[in-house]
Amino acid sequence: MPLYREQGVVLRTQKLGEADRIVTLLTQGRGLLRAAAKGVRRTSSKFGARLEPFMVADLQLYEGRTLDTITQASTLGAYGPHISGDYDRYRAGSVMVETAERLSEGGPAPEQYRLLIGALRTLAQGSIPAALARDGYLLRAMAAAGW
Repeated sequence: MPLYREQGVVLRTQKLGEADRIVTLLTQGRGLLRAAAKGVRRTSSKFGARLEPFMVADLQLYEGRTLDTITQASTLGAYGPHISGDYDRYRAGSVMVETAERLSEGGPAPEQYRLLIGALRTLAQGSIPAALARDGYLLRAMAAAGW
């Protein structure tokens, strides 16, 4: 089971057992990826906050049979707290990550990855209204997907 490194945006998380989580990521090189993060729901977790939605992280994973496992995570972009603090931004960010997940199901999508990071960065800065950032992302993402 080889180790590999990847950069990814956390799209969503799901509970797995008592202390684990399944993290859905849009990665730069592998596209859409689901991975298990062991022990992240414990208070003593080393990388629990780095694997929340809207966060960009550099990850070390190892391949498993059904799910890969995250062994290390470091933050590259902490957009989650800024987006989650405002309802309009959170709503727009949720639409963005769901769209990215639906448009990236076929395999590696580096253009979708770059678009999503730029849109989340703009949304977290709050320099333009959330609805405009959301609509601009949706139009660019659909054009990149061939719509």
